[in-house]
Amino acid sequence: MKSSERPPMRCKKESLWAGLALGVILLYVLPYYLLGENSHIRVHDNLDSNIAWYKVLARSGKLFAGPGAVIPQVINGLPREAYGSEWTGIVWLNALFPPMSAYAVNMTITRIFAFLGMYLLLKDHFVKERGAAFIRIGVSLAFALTPFWPSGMLSTLGHPLALWAFLNIRGKDYSLKNWLTLTLLPFYSSFVLGFFFFLVGIAFFWLYDRIKTGKRNLPFFAAIAWMTAVYLLIEYRLFYSVLFGGEPFHRVEFVSSRHDFFRTFKLFLKNFLFGHHHVLTLHTFVILPVLTAVFLLLLFRRSRDRLEKTILFLDLLNAALSFWYALWFNKIWLPLKENFGIFTAFNFARFHFLRPFVIYFSFALSLYFLWRKGRRWRAVVYGLIVAQICLLLPFHEEVLYGRYFRSPSFKAFYAQAQFREIETFIGMPKGTYRVASLGLHPAIAQYNGFYTLDTYNNLYPLAYKRKFRKIIARELAKDKGLRIYFDEWGSRCYLFAAELGKKYDYRKDSNKGIKNLELNTDAFEELGGRFLFSAVPIGNAEKNRLRLLRIFDHPDSAWKIYLYEVMGKENNAAGQTG
Repeated sequence: MKSSERPPMRCKKESLWAGLALGVILLYVLPYYLLGENSHIRVHDNLDSNIAWYKVLARSGKLFAGPGAVIPQVINGLPREAYGSEWTGIVWLNALFPPMSAYAVNMTITRIFAFLGMYLLLKDHFVKERGAAFIRIGVSLAFALTPFWPSGMLSTLGHPLALWAFLNIRGKDYSLKNWLTLTLLPFYSSFVLGFFFFLVGIAFFWLYDRIKTGKRNLPFFAAIAWMTAVYLLIEYRLFYSVLFGGEPFHRVEFVSSRHDFFRTFKLFLKNFLFGHHHVLTLHTFVILPVLTAVFLLLLFRRSRDRLEKTILFLDLLNAALSFWYALWFNKIWLPLKENFGIFTAFNFARFHFLRPFVIYFSFALSLYFLWRKGRRWRAVVYGLIVAQICLLLPFHEEVLYGRYFRSPSFKAFYAQAQFREIETFIGMPKGTYRVASLGLHPAIAQYNGFYTLDTYNNLYPLAYKRKFRKIIARELAKDKGLRIYFDEWGSRCYLFAAELGKKYDYRKDSNKGIKNLELNTDAFEELGGRFLFSAVPIGNAEKNRLRLLRIFDHPDSAWKIYLYEVMGKENNAAGQTG
């Protein structure tokens, strides 16, 4: 009688742990809801770009605009394609909610489904034993708490959920839940920033099955084709611009292959040991030693079961993904990239975006391997899981950016009250003049509704890049690093100044100033430029035909804004004579 009662008790305990894990996730995201715009969140590729993009798109009325439409607020007409598909979940969150609320909801959705995906994958396919519930739940929770690029949504953290559905279909479970999972995931993830690479991996998995068993498994193949087709339909704007777009985009000038093999090896080690900021795994201190120890234990075994073979494969794949990432920037690719534009415009190094899933999946299986060795190992396994979760907690954005990096809050970064004062002072409709920013991300002006000549975007016309370059040509000539940064990448189409370098956020407590700025204000005017928002004073403003109108400071802002206006040539000449 007692033995028959144990499974339900264990099941109940597992449900309790799963509930506690979900509770931890909800507590983890709670500060976003409580603090709202006083939250401290990531700046790089977040506040400085994507959040402002969604705001601009929602305000533009161009959400459903057809191919060839432009957003007039940015660079005198940024192609609508630059802001991605209207069928992406995060775009709709920002269309329906204020930006910070949308951000909080996105964080909640992503982390919950990251947990559920890893949990279902382990429970149904790899760590099935009832007594190993803590491994399933603990590793799934750790995976869900990893720092991730917010605008990526489930592009990387959704891989376990997709693999769970694929494996179900591969195993002849054709129920609606699996097909629905593969249908809905594309609406809350990105094809080019995660799932392209995952689907390539799944296609190789199907091919391996085909060769090994001789069976075609058409439903499995159909599932891969179906998910790919859904992505192609959702991302129709991107493929239209690539296949039928008229003028070339700035990405055709990308130069990424500069490394010799020594630098490639250094980059491989860096990525393998510490990861990449877009797909940060924080695996160095707990997970990596476990993976290494188990790998060495298994390497010298004569016979291995399915679990052990899978662990070895995942560990080798993890290293291979890091090596591929590093190798993509090696000089050996130059001939290919110079002759075939796809290899320049598309970043194939992003196969390493598979690493968060591979690392945490391997962690779970390695712990399960140790757990099966007996009772003495189980306490160690539980301790390792708790240690990894504890390591992840201080990397909450509010702690990392608010306490450690001392970044400005959402409210202080976008400084809406301050920019309303600037708008009122200028006193003209925003669409009648153009602005640019110096020592300040142009996303701030864009978020506040100003029409900007500068921008940070992944896709914009090459012709505009060349026109804009004329404004900063003399500054780029002073600094080789800036020149390479702009000419060979250029997604940050900024007013660069050699004295400021690659720093774009000089806050109000900075003592920085520019002594010898050399902008081509004629080129600035030709593009419609009239006002300059500078985060630092310009010592030789008049030589650049710039007149300081007013300095704006606000207690809720991280910036002190020096508002300059381009003077007419006659006024400037008179001023210099006087």
